Amino acid sequence: MTVGDWPLLAVALPFVAAALTPFVLRYAEAAAPYLLCLFPAAIFAAFAAAIPGIAAGQSLNCGIDWLPAVGIRLSVRVDGLSSLFALLISGIGTFIVLYAGAYMKGHPGIGRFFSSLFLFMGAMLGLVLADDLISLFVFWEGTSIASFLLIGFDHTRQAARRAAFQALVITGLGGLSLLAGVLLAGQIAGVHSLTELLASGEALRGSPLYPLVLALFLGAAFTKSAQMPLHVWLPNAMEAPTPVSAYLHSATMVKAGVYLLMRLNPVLGGTPAWESILPFVGGVTLIGGALLALRQTDLKLMLAQTTVASLGLLVMLIGLDTDAAIAGAVAYLLAHALFKGALFMVAGAIDHESGTRDIRRLGGLRRAMPVTCAAAALAGLSMAGIPGFFGFVAKETLYGALADLRVWAAIALAVCGNALMFAIAGQVALRPFLGAPRATPRHAHEGPIGLWAGPLVFGAKGLAIVLALPLAVSLTLGPAVNAVAGHPVDLTLHALPEHVELPLLLSLLTMALGVAAYLSADRLRSLLDTLAAVLKWGPDRGFDQAIAALLRLATLVTRSLQSGRLEAYITATMVLTALALLVPMTVHGEWPALPVWPHLLLHEWAIVAIAFVGLVAVLRARTRLTAIVSLGAQGFAVATLFMLFGAPDLAFTQFMVETLSVVILALVMTRLKLAERDHRPLGQKVIDGSIAGAAGLGFGALLLRVTQTPFDSRLSDFYEANSRLVAHGRNVVNVIIVDFRGLDTMGEIAVVMITGLAILALVRVRARIVIHKEDDRS
Repeated sequence: MTVGDWPLLAVALPFVAAALTPFVLRYAEAAAPYLLCLFPAAIFAAFAAAIPGIAAGQSLNCGIDWLPAVGIRLSVRVDGLSSLFALLISGIGTFIVLYAGAYMKGHPGIGRFFSSLFLFMGAMLGLVLADDLISLFVFWEGTSIASFLLIGFDHTRQAARRAAFQALVITGLGGLSLLAGVLLAGQIAGVHSLTELLASGEALRGSPLYPLVLALFLGAAFTKSAQMPLHVWLPNAMEAPTPVSAYLHSATMVKAGVYLLMRLNPVLGGTPAWESILPFVGGVTLIGGALLALRQTDLKLMLAQTTVASLGLLVMLIGLDTDAAIAGAVAYLLAHALFKGALFMVAGAIDHESGTRDIRRLGGLRRAMPVTCAAAALAGLSMAGIPGFFGFVAKETLYGALADLRVWAAIALAVCGNALMFAIAGQVALRPFLGAPRATPRHAHEGPIGLWAGPLVFGAKGLAIVLALPLAVSLTLGPAVNAVAGHPVDLTLHALPEHVELPLLLSLLTMALGVAAYLSADRLRSLLDTLAAVLKWGPDRGFDQAIAALLRLATLVTRSLQSGRLEAYITATMVLTALALLVPMTVHGEWPALPVWPHLLLHEWAIVAIAFVGLVAVLRARTRLTAIVSLGAQGFAVATLFMLFGAPDLAFTQFMVETLSVVILALVMTRLKLAERDHRPLGQKVIDGSIAGAAGLGFGALLLRVTQTPFDSRLSDFYEANSRLVAHGRNVVNVIIVDFRGLDTMGEIAVVMITGLAILALVRVRARIVIHKEDDRS
């Protein structure tokens, strides 16, 4: 690995931090969060140093061979899009570590929490930087597993366990969809990496399998980015500690699906399916999430539902597939990461210092928590889209894209959704701090620096970007838009409107509707509660019903197939064996020719006769014990034939098997006191005999067909040529058994030994039972 491979080191660094976390917490104690935050800070610094080169149009590609035999590399790609995501993941992650250190101070599971957090950070970095398709899937699943650990961190609560399970199931299904998608797309295009896949857009879009590929990738993206009706896991994930909520909802987990859609836009976009499915699903999610947010009274749940709405807005913009819409999506992506991360931290700080997140019990906190109030105001103004903040720039950009298209349905959805989010911004950022102070479970006061440093920085960042907007466009936003569009885009953003046009009018309409919604929030909440009481069903309840139905189906299948009767298991096994042997030979016309009558010597005929007599004796035996002994005689005769025809190793195995079989079956008969005779009715005997005959016919026909094919002597020639040279043995059979097939032989010996021990245990246990019974009688 060279200096140019530093992106690989950046991906590995969080995993190193996860391993070192217990030691840092043990020896650094109170200073541990400040030391641990240096890991994501170093990653942020590395990607920040690469910004000028990325902005100049360069891309970094590096990797190491993972499975070279199948062309799989652990490779990364750093371009405008992945660089923006990496900066958000590491930059916000730095303050999340500081915030978590203050929020969870003294918690007994803080070490486990930080380790899981760094695992998640590493998986998310790997996801947005991965270039190899299989690596993309591996890191994608890594985020699902790590989020499961984080959401279910407080595993003593049933609600946390359910939320973690729900998130794992839904996003896990999306992971399977992604795996199928990358395999199918790679097979169609004949590639293994995203770089190659993005260069084969026409081949993929022109394939008759394009609809299936699109459906698979959309399934992955919609589950991860919580598009309705698959959104239910995201609000329930609020059972996680607030640092997790802030991280997952601002720059990581929920943005993974958006990243996937943005990354694949050049290769999957530009089709009627793309431009109809994404705007529809995104629009529904935007309005649904905003209405659900307005219904909540818990600060975290309100923010969680607005995250659902924001993700719907991003998906809708990506689906419009114009340069202006993509610019609006990228700008809103950055704005949302900043103000949502800040507001989640504010909600956590309020809960930490006052003891509640219920907005009905909060008010007048501006004097008790002035710094937190300032941070909330900055982030809330950006979320509301007030001029002077980057949130306004992002909404103006997306309104400009919608105005250019004149898609009035999308415009209406965007205005209504943003107006509702304006109202929620006021509810979250203003209502807890304004008005008269209210009594809270704990005496509210300003928290330590770790609780307000992140929100204040993120809130101020929404203002600072506007002051340096041309620089932000040229260094970060522009390269990201170019990567999503798949071609250079002349991006120009304005901090303030230059003319009174439709985008400005839409912004003003959004603010007016937002103010009205804020003032009537309680009445709207009551109306939505009434509507929810009438409907009485939703995707969250549907998830429980689906899991319950799955369990009932599993129980039914288990009871049907696992009856507990050995006879049923053997019958099913033999029926399937007969079908597997006979059906293919019949369908494909592979039945063997009739064999030539063998020319045997007198003693060989004698052995055959013994085997035949043993078989007849088995069929005509009146007791089970007689059948067992007769079966052993027939098996010994077959083993003797093997020995006569030059297969001593096979004969030895057969002798051992027959000996053990007779001994075991005899012990079963004598020790377990089974019935001496077979009491099955004649009809059952005919059915069982037919099944046994069919299986025997299948095996016999298969063996005959195999022996009638031309003999391939390559393996025999190899053994003959190498037994003396490699194994230094003159007896080829011994060399094969001991050297070339040594593990196989050892396995056979182990089986025999385990069987013998089992027989011994059976005898001894049964003997003890008999002795104890006799003692009881006496």
